Amino acid sequence: MDVVLIGLINIAIFMAVFVPVAQRLLGVRFGLVRLAVGTGLTLALFNPIAEGLVGPPPFEGSNAAAMALLILTTLCSVLSGLIFLVLAEALVPTGSLPRARDLRRDLTGRIARTKRYLQIVRIAIRHGLGPYLRGRRRPGRENAAGQAELARSLRLALDEAGVTFVKLGQVLSTRSDIIPASVADELSRLQDQVSPAPWPEVEAVLADELGAPPHQLYADFDTEPLAAASVAQVYTARLPDGQGVVVKVQRPGIAAVVERDLDIVRRLARLLERNTDWGRAMGVRALADGFADAMREELDFTVEAGNMTTVAAGRSVASNNEMVVPELHPHASTRRVLTMQRLDGIGLGNAAGAIADRGLDAARLGRTLFDCLLGQVAIDGVFHADPHPGNFLLLTDGRIGMLDLGSVGRLDPATREALQRFLLAIDHGDPVAATDALLEIVYRPDVIDERSLERAVGQFMTRHLAAGVALGPAMFNDLFKIITSHDLGVPPEVAAVFRALATVEGTISRISPGFDLVAASRQFATAHVTDRLAPDALRRTATEELATLLPMLRRLPRRIDRIAAAAESGRLNLNVRLFADDRDRRHVTTLLHQVLLAILGATAGLMAVLLLGTPGGPRITDSITLFQLFGYNLLVICVVLVLRVLVLVFRLPDSSRT
Repeated sequence: MDVVLIGLINIAIFMAVFVPVAQRLLGVRFGLVRLAVGTGLTLALFNPIAEGLVGPPPFEGSNAAAMALLILTTLCSVLSGLIFLVLAEALVPTGSLPRARDLRRDLTGRIARTKRYLQIVRIAIRHGLGPYLRGRRRPGRENAAGQAELARSLRLALDEAGVTFVKLGQVLSTRSDIIPASVADELSRLQDQVSPAPWPEVEAVLADELGAPPHQLYADFDTEPLAAASVAQVYTARLPDGQGVVVKVQRPGIAAVVERDLDIVRRLARLLERNTDWGRAMGVRALADGFADAMREELDFTVEAGNMTTVAAGRSVASNNEMVVPELHPHASTRRVLTMQRLDGIGLGNAAGAIADRGLDAARLGRTLFDCLLGQVAIDGVFHADPHPGNFLLLTDGRIGMLDLGSVGRLDPATREALQRFLLAIDHGDPVAATDALLEIVYRPDVIDERSLERAVGQFMTRHLAAGVALGPAMFNDLFKIITSHDLGVPPEVAAVFRALATVEGTISRISPGFDLVAASRQFATAHVTDRLAPDALRRTATEELATLLPMLRRLPRRIDRIAAAAESGRLNLNVRLFADDRDRRHVTTLLHQVLLAILGATAGLMAVLLLGTPGGPRITDSITLFQLFGYNLLVICVVLVLRVLVLVFRLPDSSRT
């Protein structure tokens, strides 16, 4: 036991010396585990190296010779530890393995994901979807009764699987171009027919968020949910002043489930982007991150409260008497509870019969909804990112109520301007202008065939925008194909625009199947151009541009005069600063350091070989001369310098310690 303790003490003492020396000589930092192994290897090889140099004890020679050989032995043993560190960096670069605590957390997450995968598979099998998972049936080839049964099983399975899969069903319900219409109709029931959470659990959330039971804060509270959505449930209530409200309560425990499912989605997106060309072209990882951010925003009702205020104040809603955003009651709203004005009406997905019974103009309602969303995108810059039928109400007075603003998209002014130009080019049938505007909207690669892109855009406009052509969601699919085939990257906010437009097209088709999306877009673009050409708008635009240009125009004559005078006197010159960017200077300096170290290492190695091969000279021991001693030391210096260069080559950029 004492021997072990003494050995551990020696290792600790030697490690205190080896660690700073190794990191100083190699110029990088290593993890504690690698340094400990390097220290142990150095101690283990000290005696064998000493015996190889001077033979077994006792040593016969002067004290100076003994000290020189001791230093050489120490350097050689330290060198063995350095070689181990460099080899470890070459084989297993720092940062390629998770830390112990990260490994434990990753293992826990992997177990949770595996359980989730198995849970989803069990749900699918329980609802009779097991054969479809194994590819033994093809839904498109079944009869109507079989499709109806499949649709019902799929809806129940998605409902039971949870919020992320309910969202998937909601998106699919608007995509009748890729799934049978009967399946889309059945999935549309997910909009407002999700199984509700038990009232005691919801009551606990209300009491925890508002600080008191609901019967103490509301004059009346109906415990039967008005609607049960994927993220929250909605209840009717009445405030103490008698005003009718609806209370949106987040489903209990939904945050942890969403985070787990989002982790699965993110990992799948990373796999697709790494292993598939289309995944890299579409930037599915960025799209998954955008979807995850949108889902997290939906879980924070304070974000939705801010969105309601912003959207209600936007020009597209504030100046439109046909659209209504419910009024918020901030005093009874928190992160998981939202109290807002009650709007009486029927969901837009089930409003076709009510529209016919009331004698309302379905085309006008569709145009109102589309103009509102397009105005939010192109003018306001804040738009409803999930405009499926369940998020709109046909009110009793014939207006349209806008609900569930937890997920909104935001566009910067430059992107909005590019979208406006794209719409104008569509209206004018100009593929060149449409291509230029499209390149300002998306991420463009370093090299692009613009002529090929212009032809593709022209063919797209001919196929989908000509008179008499039937429109549908396939138009957006073809536009995405053009973008991906030319290696253009889609920013998440732009992808949200296309997704919202495709979704609202499916929503409008529920109430107005013959709605002309392109004609409405052209009318919107024409009206917007007319507004921009109004005298007040032109005067305001000219004033803003002049205010921007005036300082430059005032300095321009003096600068032209100085340039002309310098050219006339022969003093005109051009100063260019090389490596003005600090990052460029650091990069070049690092390269020069590595080249210099490699040259010094090679020089020391050459001198070491020459000295080791030189005969004669004073003898330190019977087997080692002074020239050989110098040669061995130079050889150690050579190896250290080469190892320093190699470890910088093998080190992963921006890697963390392991």
